[in-house]
Amino acid sequence: MDARHIILRAALVTAVATAGAGCVGVSAQAAAPRTAAAPAEAAPVQAAPVEAAPVKAARMAVPAVDPSVARASAVVARMTLRQRVGQLLAVGVPSTSVATASSLVTRYGVGTVFLSGRDASGVVPVAGRNARLQRAATEAATRGVLEFVAVDQEGGAVQSLRGPGISEIPSALVQARQPAATIRDRAALWGRQLRRAGVTLDLAPVTDVVPPAHRATNQPIGRYDREFGFTEAAVATAVGPWSSGTRSAGVQPTLKHFPGLGRVTGNTDTSPRVVDTETTRSAATLVPWRAGVAGGAGAVMVSSAVYARIDPHGQAVFSPTVISGMLRHDLAFDGVVMTDDMGNAAAVRDVPVADRATRFVAAGGDLVLTLATGQIPTMSDALVARAQRDATFARQVQASAVRVVTLKERAGLVPR
Repeated sequence: MDARHIILRAALVTAVATAGAGCVGVSAQAAAPRTAAAPAEAAPVQAAPVEAAPVKAARMAVPAVDPSVARASAVVARMTLRQRVGQLLAVGVPSTSVATASSLVTRYGVGTVFLSGRDASGVVPVAGRNARLQRAATEAATRGVLEFVAVDQEGGAVQSLRGPGISEIPSALVQARQPAATIRDRAALWGRQLRRAGVTLDLAPVTDVVPPAHRATNQPIGRYDREFGFTEAAVATAVGPWSSGTRSAGVQPTLKHFPGLGRVTGNTDTSPRVVDTETTRSAATLVPWRAGVAGGAGAVMVSSAVYARIDPHGQAVFSPTVISGMLRHDLAFDGVVMTDDMGNAAAVRDVPVADRATRFVAAGGDLVLTLATGQIPTMSDALVARAQRDATFARQVQASAVRVVTLKERAGLVPR
């Protein structure tokens, strides 16, 4: 070891010792007694503060703020409480019912419109109707933040839009036969078609794993070949590229139905109580969800089923364990968490309409979807009222609005 290396090593030792003492500026004085027996090497140690400064600075480094989050936070800060609540509401209407949707945007600041049912008119007519819808997103209604326009464009039996300019999409099982690169490229193509039609949020891909033993009895997924496969690996291999391709087209994908409907029998749309008795918090079936998050999915739809081995006391959509625990903490997902239909679904029939919205947001969710347009006033009023009397809930509303507007900002829906 030559003299230069000895000097450098002594400087580093002194820097660590003095940093622990909480005073880098007096490092030479603190080190003097320890270096008295080696004066020839002690002199250069006087320069130790130069070496120590970067070490201390590195420890104090602050992560950069995501520009999208910063812009969204600034926009939400200017919103009224009613406008913030509006960003937490999604209403389902037929694609031809622009007037109904526009009135809800104007009056309640509703921030997302889901085009329910099926429309075979093609890109141009749908784009025209969506353009008219966006005119309702004024400064007074939404602070100028444009609408998320959503569809169910999975493929196979579940494809909202068809017609000129829109591909006929095969079922997920058929899509999954292709290599990952092909899955991504096709998802990107279908995403560009949606974007040209004015759609910016796709309630897909289905991320549920349907084990072979459940395929014949699984009503919501297996019956319609909506799954990408029968194993965690098969689904993960498709969900990641599918999400990445869709996002590359400027359309935000939505993983559904967390934590999975592959092991149930009933359909939450038509059955009042659907229970999964197998899935656990650490189940292997969560692997595809991690792949989807890694693929850039900005939204996750939570199931309305009960998961007996996770939270036996209530439905996943109202469970802090599922939303805040599993999704936010375990999977580190910081995007938008949304409901399945809270309007007409049999699974929530016994839950008061107001509670469907407030309980979901209180559990950590962000975006409440209802296909019953008449429920929007009740949900909006309930969210506003609770936020006015509960400061903690008001902060949750604001945080949820920021997450929704952040995702919109990334989709180009927030004017600058």
